[in-house]
Amino acid sequence: MELSPLVLQWEEEALRRGRIIERRANIENLLRFRFGLIDEQLSGIIEPLLELSPEEFTILLLQLSREELLARFGR
Repeated sequence: MELSPLVLQWEEEALRRGRIIERRANIENLLRFRFGLIDEQLSGIIEPLLELSPEEFTILLLQLSREELLARFGR
């Protein structure tokens, strides 16, 4: 059975969204592990961190201080 292009496109989009949700959860978990609660400032750096690869954001979240993260990714 051959799937229609529309179904394949929907499947690809669902997988992409799932990866984003998983990456966001990983970033939030690392922020909570390092800094406790995720306040408004830390919440504001999640979107820019999502643009990085998992390897990149993991290293940065484990190595940089709160102040360094906010200076680098804060708006």
